[in-house]
Amino acid sequence: MDDTRGAATGEAPAGAGGGVRWATATVDARGVVVRWSTAAEQVLGYAPVEIVGHAAEGLLWGTLPASGWRALARHEPWSGRIGVRHRNGGPMDMDLLACPLGDGDGAGQWLLATAAEPRSARDADLTERSFTQAVLPLAIHDLDLRLLRANHEMCRTVGLTEEEMRGRRSGFLTENRSDAEVERPMRRALRTGEAETALTFRRAAGEHHERAWTVSLSPLADEDGQIRAVAVAGLEISEEYRAREGLALLNEAGLRIGTTLDVTRTAEELASTPLPRFADFISVDLLDSVLRGDEPTPDPLTGDVRLRRVAHRSAHRPGVPEAAVAVGDVDNYPEYSPPARCLTTGRAVLTGPWDTEYTRWMTRDPKRAANCPRFGVQSVIAAPLVARGNILGAALFCRSVNPEAFTEEDLLLAEQLAARAAVCIDNARRYTRERSTAVTLQRSLLPRGLPTQSAVEVATRYRPADSEYGVGGDWFDVIPLSGSRVALVVGDVVGHGIHASATMGRLRTAVRTLADMDLPPDELFTHLDDVVVRLASENTDTTADDAYVGASCLYAVYDPVSRRCCAARAGHPPPVLAKPDGTVEVVRLPAGPPLGLGDLPFESAEFDIPEGSLLALYTDGLIQTREHDVGSGIEVLSDILSTPAPSLDSICDSVLRSLFSTRPVDDVALLVARTHALDDGQVATWELPAEPSLVADARERVTGQLVSWGLEELTFSTELVVSELFTNAILHAGGPVRLRLIRDRTLICEVSDSSTTAPHMRRARVFDEGGRGLLLVAQLSKRWGTRQIPTGKAIWAEQALPVA
Repeated sequence: MDDTRGAATGEAPAGAGGGVRWATATVDARGVVVRWSTAAEQVLGYAPVEIVGHAAEGLLWGTLPASGWRALARHEPWSGRIGVRHRNGGPMDMDLLACPLGDGDGAGQWLLATAAEPRSARDADLTERSFTQAVLPLAIHDLDLRLLRANHEMCRTVGLTEEEMRGRRSGFLTENRSDAEVERPMRRALRTGEAETALTFRRAAGEHHERAWTVSLSPLADEDGQIRAVAVAGLEISEEYRAREGLALLNEAGLRIGTTLDVTRTAEELASTPLPRFADFISVDLLDSVLRGDEPTPDPLTGDVRLRRVAHRSAHRPGVPEAAVAVGDVDNYPEYSPPARCLTTGRAVLTGPWDTEYTRWMTRDPKRAANCPRFGVQSVIAAPLVARGNILGAALFCRSVNPEAFTEEDLLLAEQLAARAAVCIDNARRYTRERSTAVTLQRSLLPRGLPTQSAVEVATRYRPADSEYGVGGDWFDVIPLSGSRVALVVGDVVGHGIHASATMGRLRTAVRTLADMDLPPDELFTHLDDVVVRLASENTDTTADDAYVGASCLYAVYDPVSRRCCAARAGHPPPVLAKPDGTVEVVRLPAGPPLGLGDLPFESAEFDIPEGSLLALYTDGLIQTREHDVGSGIEVLSDILSTPAPSLDSICDSVLRSLFSTRPVDDVALLVARTHALDDGQVATWELPAEPSLVADARERVTGQLVSWGLEELTFSTELVVSELFTNAILHAGGPVRLRLIRDRTLICEVSDSSTTAPHMRRARVFDEGGRGLLLVAQLSKRWGTRQIPTGKAIWAEQALPVA
């Protein structure tokens, strides 16, 4: 366009207005720009070819004030402040003077003028200086991410001049591990036109440590709104980043360390959690007393320290070749070694090859001396494991692959990690002691050995629950009864821990006492239920978790003479019976209530058991596991019982191996019995009328049977026992009397009658005519007793067989 000077162009002459230059433009009656001065180009950035012929309204940012519209309508001069659009796309405020032009060529046109002050150049210079002299690293990249501009701070940070970086991927786009963390959001900003942020790490020129930077990415658009470049500004946040990472590491440690109540597992979690962010190699050594669950010493350790390696981990090398001590081995740490120093002072120790004491320790052990140059250990932190004032051990953190040496901030972080882990290790130690006590108590209350008897062959297994649930109150028992019978018992006390174990011992004693009274299973449970109710009433001073006392139990009595079994269950799973022909069934017993409810009846049931059958009694922890529900657990048990096996022990092992891949969540008690039977040659039975004249006949029958068995030595004592028991049956009961001899491991003499009144032994006075018979029986017998039978009672006496 034309650019004439003077009044004709509307540009003030030099010197007019105090030397102020004016930027002018001419707009016709349609609002189209027809003239554009050089000063206007300098102020707004538009060249004449870009603006002439276009509507002037397009230059406005916002709208023209109402007073301006009125002046245009009246064709009157107007001045005021308006917002205009600069060529770079941003807004710009200016004071505008609008004057209508006179007749002639300028009829219907307007002259627009604004002051083009020389300070615009100064503003541009200040803008340039603000870029080049900014304390933050600044750069501008084109669409291909090549660097266009970089300020002095960016050059100092990168270690290159602007000329060396221009046209290259440089600045925060160097060839380091975090390039992608800046490149992806940079391309996203260019694509979307929205600002992005990124986090990157780089080592400044001449420095050995990486710094953390947060990078702000701002897209730059041209006058048409097209994105042409992206501005990059970096802010160093190394201290904030390290503090945040430390807090994140402590938070992660709080979640990952102490997930179990196992000392070794907790030490392994400490050794693996900070890898590789904090250290390249970590080892955890503990005192032997901690592993045993004993109380550690509260005093600081002095002199040489003996520690056992519990766990170690390597971040980059499989097999942990850095370790000079194998897991499980004990090492003697001299007083100048880092672990001993931290245990003496109670504070973490920062050391490395620069420390003479460290070098002395490394050269003392040939393996450590070889590992130091081999793996390039450059800094070490030894942190004490102290909880509740008790010293537990030490943790060692080493850096070799990581080029940055530990700092004082890392020392504090290592202390905090060790302190958190120490509390978890101490909790596990205390639990180990309590669980060891409970397991010892539990096993001491279980049968040490199975009694000798001929009715069944028995194998048992007991497995305590895992560390999360603790030891429970499961038990089993084998109780010999009169008449070569045997009682098989399996029970489960509600709860876990020492309280459950102690309750189990009391109930097992009660069951044995009631069994010695030869009570039938249902009547035994009635008395045992009263015992449990009484135990619960005594727990008034215990916690809520221990106040409730309850139990389930299965009690079965097997008779090898009749080959029948009488059993009852109180809230307990039914037994499983595997017969010699391979058939397996779950024995259907009346479902009695658990012990401890009170006032509810119990029922028993009888069933035949062929000789050589397998009878399995168990607690619910066997069939209800993590891997199996109750139904599938019983199926697995049945399949194993139906499969021929070399021994009962192998059957028990197969059951546990099939049902548990890990330690069970609940205690498991398993009892497997193979039934035997006494043949006809071992039992002699006579039914005799209750007549005194038959006492001699009974003695003769017994004598003849003893002779046939080769037990003549027992003739005299057995005749006296039979005479006394038979006479008592005649005198105190009515109906027929049954006399039975059983030759088993002892000689058993039984006399049964229809009376339910049990005799009692008493000491006769000098002139008493009776009261000496049972005393005589007790003196001649190994043991004697009475039991109730469906038709009355039976009095029995056992004599030891003569030595062969």
